[in-house]
Order: sequence, then structure tokens, then C-alpha cells
Amino acid sequence: MLAALLTTGLFAVTAVFARRAALALGATAANFWRLALATVVLGVWTALVGRGLGVAGGWFFLGGVAGFGLGGLAMFHSLPRAGSNLSTLTVQCGSVVVALAGEGLWLGTVPTGYQLACIGVILAGVLLGLAPRGLPQFAPRQLRIGAALAALSACGQGAGQVLSRHAFAVARGLGEAVSPPTAAFERAVAGLLVAALALGAVWACRRRDAVRGEHGCAPAGTPRAGGEDGSCAPVAQSSSFCVRQSVLRRAAPWVVLNAATGPVLGVVCLQWALRTTPAGVVQSVVALAPLLTAPLAWRLGEAVPRGRYFAGAAVAVAATVALFSPEVVLWGKR
Repeated sequence: MLAALLTTGLFAVTAVFARRAALALGATAANFWRLALATVVLGVWTALVGRGLGVAGGWFFLGGVAGFGLGGLAMFHSLPRAGSNLSTLTVQCGSVVVALAGEGLWLGTVPTGYQLACIGVILAGVLLGLAPRGLPQFAPRQLRIGAALAALSACGQGAGQVLSRHAFAVARGLGEAVSPPTAAFERAVAGLLVAALALGAVWACRRRDAVRGEHGCAPAGTPRAGGEDGSCAPVAQSSSFCVRQSVLRRAAPWVVLNAATGPVLGVVCLQWALRTTPAGVVQSVVALAPLLTAPLAWRLGEAVPRGRYFAGAAVAVAATVALFSPEVVLWGKR
């Protein structure tokens, strides 16, 4: 339980940092640089305290492609199109469903009725606390794209957790203990490759548009000069070096904080939790992260939590305590 709770707290703060980094640098670039930094840090950590890449490295790599790669990239791009509330709710709640279904169908890990009831109440509390009063004020097409990207992110992150669970089971069956930093590093490498391909595609499109002399909206991931909704003008190709440097300086603290609390510490704690606890229950606890993000975002000048936020938080926390009650046999089949 401790590992899952630590993951929840870290993911709560990293969501705030990720939004600030994406607004300053662009979604694709912010995602790439946070993963690049995380890969370096996790690589050093693994070299110092890890036990090698291990026999299950391929499964962790696939988990990174699904979770870090596709899931993370889709999440970054859903934020400016569907808003943080709708995107985060879709990702966190949807990934619980995907993790439960994946474990049941593939790994045979089936929760009892009691666990399913607790998980359902947790998700209901999250929805009660954070569901928007109406649809975000975006263009209908952008909103549909954002919602689809959030759903894709939920599938990727849920599948990534299940793949990690399978990787730990494979290693355990062969008598090998995989350290959480090693698992996180193998996932980060995969995510970085996906992010690099996406960033390369964005820059190729920018170069093509520059050659054609087009002056419309830049593709997602283009460094932007500012703007809270991400809709401001991109930094032009002819911008001065000083302008580019100012964008990087403004984004750097948020990228560093996002990398430290998300792909590094957050994912290490997540792998620690998945090593011993099924993905469905871990992800249901991590779904509480948006409830913790709301007051942090408010402290940074964003929307004030509404009254039903506190009711939803109370319901979700109570259900989490019930889920981890010592009297309960957590899982009927492993």
C-alpha cells in the first residue's frame, strides 16, 4: 500500500509540472525532454544499484512502449484539446478498467466482489469530485480529438501496468529479482524512443511547412511563446537565439520537476507497487492523484476546488482505506 500511495502523491504533483512544461515548450517537446532526462537519471541509478537488465527486460520494454510511449504522448496532447479535468479523469479512471480487464483475461488475476465494489466506489468518488459541470469550451473537433487521445492514453497506461505485472511474474518464475529502478529504466528507454520518433515527425513537418512558406498553426510540439490555453502563436523559425533561450529557460524548471516526480520517482514507486500488488488495485489507488492535484493547481493560481470536490475526495479515500483493510483477503486468484 505504501508504494501505491507514494505513486499517487508523486503523480499528483507531476501533473501540475507537466501542464506548465507543455504550455512553455509544447506537448511533444516537453514529453521528449522529460523522458530524456529521466532515462539518464534512471540509467545511472540502475548502473549503481540495479542487478542488470534481466530476463524480463523485453516485457518491461513493451510496457514502456504502451505506457510511457503511446500513453504519455497521447496524454500530453489531450490536455490542450480537452482540458486537464476531462483528460485526467478519462486517463486515470479508464486505465483502471483496462488494467482490471487485461489482468483478468491474460494473467488470470481476478478480484473478489468486495475489491470490485471498493474500486467502483473509489472511481465514483473521483468522478464526483472532479467531473466538470459541462463540456470544456473547446471547438467540437478539438474536443473529440482530445477525448480520443485521453482514451488512447488510458488504454496505453493500463496495458503498460499489466505488461509490468507479467514481466515481474516472468522474472520471479526464473528466480530473478528485478529492482524497481531497473524496471523503470527499461520502460523509460522505450518511452524515449517513441517520444523521439514523435518529435522527429513534428520537426520534419515544421521544416516542410517552412520550405513551402506556410504560415498557419504549427503542429503540436512546436515551442510556443506563451499562453495558458496553448493556442498562442508558435516561436517562428526566424526568432532570435535570445527568444529561443528564454523559452528554454522558462520551461527548464518545469521539465526537471516533471521528470523527477513522474518518470523517475513516480514510476520507480509504481514498479515497486506492481512487483507485489495486482495492477487493478494499484491503478485504482493511483486514480486518486487528480484529487490531490486540484488543491496544488489552486495554489498555483488555477481553479478553486468546488464543494463537491471535498465530498468526492472523502468517498474515494474511505473506499481506499476499506480496500486495504487487513481483514480482507485482497485477491482470490493470483
